[in-house]
Amino acid sequence: MKYDFPKLDLHLHLDGSMLPESAWEMAKERGIEMPADNLDDFKKFIVVTADCRSVNEYLEKFELPLQILQDKAAISRTARELVIMLAEQGLVYAEIRFAPQLHMRKGLTQEDAIEAVLEGVNQGIAETKSIDIGVICCAMSIGLETVNKDENLETVRAAKKYLGKRVVAVDLAGAEGIVPVKNFHYIFDLAKELGIPFTCHAGDSDGAQSAWDAVGFGTKRIGHGHKVYDDKELCERVIRDNITLEICPTSNIQCQTQPSYEEHSVKKMYDMGIRVTINTDNMVLSDIDLDKEYDHCLNEMGFEYNDLIKMNINSAEAAFMPEDKKKIIIDKLKTCYR
Repeated sequence: MKYDFPKLDLHLHLDGSMLPESAWEMAKERGIEMPADNLDDFKKFIVVTADCRSVNEYLEKFELPLQILQDKAAISRTARELVIMLAEQGLVYAEIRFAPQLHMRKGLTQEDAIEAVLEGVNQGIAETKSIDIGVICCAMSIGLETVNKDENLETVRAAKKYLGKRVVAVDLAGAEGIVPVKNFHYIFDLAKELGIPFTCHAGDSDGAQSAWDAVGFGTKRIGHGHKVYDDKELCERVIRDNITLEICPTSNIQCQTQPSYEEHSVKKMYDMGIRVTINTDNMVLSDIDLDKEYDHCLNEMGFEYNDLIKMNINSAEAAFMPEDKKKIIIDKLKTCYR
């Protein structure tokens, strides 16, 4: 179904949202060794299949896109095409996140990577004239918190340099459960010192404790966060502190962190008064868009049409954007209730 109200996506990864045709073309141009000899077979290596068994198998799909996204032209093109795709889908605002430190294999600096994303985003906005974009710079959990501490701190400092130039926040992404999220406090300590807004991946594959860690940092948003439901005291804290959860239903199911759409915890949290939002996580990798997510919400997850409006209002209120821009979107959404 096509939903014609203003739509927002707060949790969307650049490297999981490359158009397969563009990835195929750019890989050939760059002489990257291909795992397939035609586009259809190539797609299997960047799109999650129905038999995905774990979050680790899901994360493996990022490797090929990351091999491609190691020069400014590839990064800018991917960002531009994503913005255009979002606008064509009827989104009025999205926050695109990526980890600058993952784009340094061939000599780019983190600032180079950020500038390439901003160039592509600005091109896409100028061409579509119907969407606004914020960029979130992700620090990474790739092992012990000390392994890439310097790179993570550099990400925060680079985000500060471009804050207000479409960079809107920082985040911690990567595999949960290797070490406790709380061990990465240094990222958020520096973000607070520099006045940078932040969100944090938590409450997903590592359960509710990681979400408690994120709450301890002072975050007002949690990336994923669906395991918050497993801890009633945490639910009360999230409600009290007005924390917004960036729920990505299809990704959760593909990563085996939720059993099914029908059994997903998001509707229960919504009914409790927790501020939940619906997002795509990785549009191409998960073969999903917001309209498909909303279909699942209505057909399998127990939501009604007006709930979709309310969750988009939640997204607008939690977005890292100026209050005057929020108000315009919220006022328009309020006219869409049935």
